[in-house]
Amino acid sequence: MKVRSGRTVRDLRRENRTAVLQRLYFDGPLSRFSLGPVTGLSSGSVSNVVSELVADGLVEEAGSVDSAGGRPRTLLRIRADSGYMIGVDVGETRVRIELFDLALTELARVERPLETEGPRRVDRYDVGVVVGHLREGIPEVLRRAGIPVERLLGVGIGVPGIVARTPEDGAVVHGQTIGWDAVPLERLLRESRLLPETVPFHIDNGAKTLGQAEMWFGAGRGAQNAVVVLFGSGVGACLVTDDMRSGRAVEWGHLTVRVRGRHCRCGAQGCLEAYAGAEALLERWSEAGGRPPAGADEETALTAMLAAAYPAPGADGTTAPADATALAVLEETAEYLGAGFSDLINLFQPERILVGGWAGLQLGRRFLDSVRTHATAYSLTYPAARVEIDLGTLGPDAVTVGAAILPLADFFARGGRRAEAVPEEQSPAWHATLRERAAQ
Repeated sequence: MKVRSGRTVRDLRRENRTAVLQRLYFDGPLSRFSLGPVTGLSSGSVSNVVSELVADGLVEEAGSVDSAGGRPRTLLRIRADSGYMIGVDVGETRVRIELFDLALTELARVERPLETEGPRRVDRYDVGVVVGHLREGIPEVLRRAGIPVERLLGVGIGVPGIVARTPEDGAVVHGQTIGWDAVPLERLLRESRLLPETVPFHIDNGAKTLGQAEMWFGAGRGAQNAVVVLFGSGVGACLVTDDMRSGRAVEWGHLTVRVRGRHCRCGAQGCLEAYAGAEALLERWSEAGGRPPAGADEETALTAMLAAAYPAPGADGTTAPADATALAVLEETAEYLGAGFSDLINLFQPERILVGGWAGLQLGRRFLDSVRTHATAYSLTYPAARVEIDLGTLGPDAVTVGAAILPLADFFARGGRRAEAVPEEQSPAWHATLRERAAQ
């Protein structure tokens, strides 16, 4: 049966369930009485939807509150144990796999380092190796938490590169900097029979999943227009504006900052990533005469570089001289980043630029003030005066949190039902609602 708008009664029921779920998720616990005004549903519709959700095990009672002159009103909340999501970060130095409940509480995690086996960095991103880590790690986090696979709502995966989708292969990753040329990652995971066909994979750019997490639950809450920067071995960004509410990954790291400049791992010259990514930063330190720890991974080496440039006081209260080479490279990097931020400011005029990623969080605490100064100097006065540049608040796990949000958003878009697949075009409605809620 169809209503006048062309939607079926089934569509309306799903939308009503979604409206109740999203309000309970962001604003709960709430009473049935309170759900009416915030969802726009009649008291009868709220009662029917709540009864269904309670019967489905998605909603539970959470105490009561006094009412004005009447009986106490029962509070309702979403059951955190009514479903589980896995978030995956195919990162720069490791594959991180985390299991979350519906409240995004971490229940288990597995990390697999990406080791370089040959003379070139891209060797660590061998597709078979990464898929192998996922095949082992996903069942392991479920096993550690004692969660049966039937309770899993889906797996979200953040990857470096551009993600396209085809009818035949699903998500296809174009990761030029890591040597992935049209890798059909979703098909490879499906062919491994890792999960039942009813458990979906959601694959997207890692900067975008970072941006979603910070905009919905972190430092981006309340902003209508923002850029969230992922700063690791390389750099990327997620742009969120009024007309792109679910966010869009932008290859900001491959903006040209110097014509015929340093060679970038993407194959071009003069990219921002060739100067400001952690990998390039350590290479420049070494080329200038610095001495990164032999055999150390990037995170350890960057920590050593920061310690050399900004030495801490010793036990006797004295401070060793700063490593002039490390300090000079870091100061130059701050200027490159500031110039890169100025392009974002001039082009998009965001309210906020947020810096995340393991390298960004390490470096930002040391020289974010310098980056702000350079960004202002290179930007147009009007937009520069209206932007805040700060660190993200969700820490190094933000990519996995954002990846886990992907199956959660899809599940709620279907009204909290697992059996039916939602058409691709319906998911953005839920993303838009999440953005509106985060802005309040």
